[in-house]
Order: sequence, then structure tokens, then C-alpha cells
Amino acid sequence: MPHDIPESHPRRISLLTRDKLISGFDNKLVATAGLIAHGRGEAFDYLLGEVTTKPAQESIEAAAALLLSAENAVVSVNGNVAALTPKQVVTLAGLTSAAVEVNLFYRSLKREHAIREVLMAAGAEQVLGVGKAASASIPNLESERGKVDPRGIEKADVVLVALEDGDRTEHLVKLGKKVIAIDLNPFSRTAQYAQISIVDNLVRAMPALIKKAQEFLVKKFSQQDLEKKVKAYNNKKTLGKSIALINQRLTDLARKGVFL
Repeated sequence: MPHDIPESHPRRISLLTRDKLISGFDNKLVATAGLIAHGRGEAFDYLLGEVTTKPAQESIEAAAALLLSAENAVVSVNGNVAALTPKQVVTLAGLTSAAVEVNLFYRSLKREHAIREVLMAAGAEQVLGVGKAASASIPNLESERGKVDPRGIEKADVVLVALEDGDRTEHLVKLGKKVIAIDLNPFSRTAQYAQISIVDNLVRAMPALIKKAQEFLVKKFSQQDLEKKVKAYNNKKTLGKSIALINQRLTDLARKGVFL
């Protein structure tokens, strides 16, 4: 059961996020390993100051432009994403005309159906990649991640993957697809292989992506305008900025003798 966390608690958002994941685990959305993965990401969020940094904002802007300029974009959903941001997934997919597809490392039909039900309840009209619908395969990827929907990830030109997903990211890039990653760990294989890596907490990054996509739509950015945004972005430089920011923050805290 969710805890009654006071509004004044300095860790309130983090604790509410944990409660959502625990509830997701109880409801068969989240794998045990998903809880461990969240804890690892939370450690990096501490290092970033638990805010959406300037480098992350740059990545979010490029990601929104790429999703809007794509021909066949897909938002890939795992258990943690379904537990934490189902409504945001549906909203972002609607704004960018992207498909929504379930893709799991610890795949089971029960989990796939549970995730689809949550996404449908959040307003999704169609959820790909469930059961026999994941009938295609990513070449040379032997894990369950390799099972994809021919209507979705297999034909996609742009795929948004949230949270660590290094093996699949590497293979998707080899297939010529553009990958947008949301990953708090700038050192992960996911962040290093993706063309756009958003080093931010999923619960902050998804609303920010939605807001930026809405901004581009309101301002009626042309395909050419969007492509310029993407072309101007350099993922290696932006990742470097995130790493430098972590280093600087630790240096400053150590110098002041402040430990949080």
C-alpha cells in the first residue's frame, strides 16, 4: 500500500515514485530486476541534483524534434515505464503520431497483458508487441528483447527507449534506426549507443518531452525546422556535459564539506 508521505517531506517525489514501482511489481507490471534498476538510476539522480539539467533540456529539445519529424516513430514500453508514466506515454505518442509497443527483457504473456491494460486505461487506442503480435526479430539479438512487432519497432525509423536497454539499443542502431534513450546513467551502453540520450529521471523527462513537442506544434515548426534541430545536436558533446556537471557538483560539495 502507498505510504502517507507528508507534503513537506524533502524526498516526497522520490518516495512516491518508489511506491508506484512497488505497486507495479505487485500488479505484475514490474520485474524484480526493474526495482534494482530504479535504485541504480536513483543514485545517479542524486549526483545530478534531482533536477532536469541544461544538457538534459538540450537532449529533450532534439528528441521532440526527432519524434515529430519521424515517419514511423515508436515509444517502447517496459514495466517500469508502464508503472510510472502510462498517461505521458499515451500523450506523447498521440502528439508525435508514434506507435506504442511493449518490449520486455523478462517477457511473459501475463506481464505483456498487464502492461497493455494499463496503457489502454491511460487512453491508448492500440498497443503493439503483445503475445504473438511480436512475431518479428531483431537480427543477432538473442534475448527476449529481440521479439518485436512488424507493425512497430521492426519498421520504425525512430524508437524511444526509456531506462537502460543497452543490448537492444546497440542492435537497433546497427539496423539504421535512430534511438532516443532516457537514462539517468550517462556511462551506460544505452546512453553511449543512442543518437539522443536524455540524462534525466523518466518522471521529469516525459512531461518535458510532451511540453516541447506541444511547443513545436503550436509554433508550426516545418519538417525542415525540425530536422535542423536534430542535425545541430551532438550526443557525445551533450553526454560529456552531463558527466562534467556531475564531476563539478561532486567537486563543489567536497570543497564545501557538504554531503547530501
